[in-house]
Amino acid sequence: MTSKPVGIAPPERLGSTRLPDGRMLAWSEWGPADGLPVLLCPGGATSRWLGFGAGAVDALGIRLVSVDRPGLGASDPAPGRTLGDWPDDVSSLATARGLDGLRVVGYSQGAPFALACAAHGVATGASIVSGSGEPAAPELADALAPGVRSMVEAVAADPSAAEAAFAASADADTMWALVTTGCAEPDRAVFRQPAFAAAYRRAVTEGFARGPGGYARDTVLTMGRWPFDTTAITTPVDLWYGEQDTSVFHSPGLSTALADALPTARRHVVAEAGGMLLWTHAEPILRSLVA
Repeated sequence: MTSKPVGIAPPERLGSTRLPDGRMLAWSEWGPADGLPVLLCPGGATSRWLGFGAGAVDALGIRLVSVDRPGLGASDPAPGRTLGDWPDDVSSLATARGLDGLRVVGYSQGAPFALACAAHGVATGASIVSGSGEPAAPELADALAPGVRSMVEAVAADPSAAEAAFAASADADTMWALVTTGCAEPDRAVFRQPAFAAAYRRAVTEGFARGPGGYARDTVLTMGRWPFDTTAITTPVDLWYGEQDTSVFHSPGLSTALADALPTARRHVVAEAGGMLLWTHAEPILRSLVA
């Protein structure tokens, strides 16, 4: 099986913005500099080097911005940061970079970061792509795979110890194997495309450029209780899933609770897609987001 070509291209613009507390937040951009701003909250351990929708962003007039979360890639770390801190960073970036009317896309582990922006009024619209509901929420407990449940329990018992354990077991090679091993055929077909595989591998390598601390902190925040009420989000939210996604972290079965909790949710399940539909179905995802 051969996947249709994915829209992947190197960043057109790279830079960093100094935040009010002095930290640097690194970003990359694609599409017209005066286009409608869409901010990507990348998946686990990946950096600003991996965009999506090359070609579609120009056709739709979208200025796609990807940002390294603190401690990942070229962004300075922020020890002890919370999910509630991320919308403040994004708001500062939006002011500095002129990102008026910002929309957000959260892919996989980036989903709660995008939802935090929606919950804090930083984004005017959101798309969650291959994103789970809140893993630590009681209503999702029975749906979790044993390994994911163990992560949730470890964070609940001792967040600091769990963060140290996540850091000790994570590196670029481990993350690459985690993502590519055992995935469904539609996703294996995406990784067989040399340009995409090279871009993804580079993004993961860059994600660990400052060590595993950024990824470990992200994982603690993702697997712990989210500090916002999803039922109070009034921003329109699209939920996108590939029906053939087999990931224990974000398969379609883990999306029901999230769809039920979001009063504005529109849930899309694509029959022929796997978990990598951010790249195989970028155009409809972006078109719906900016409609």
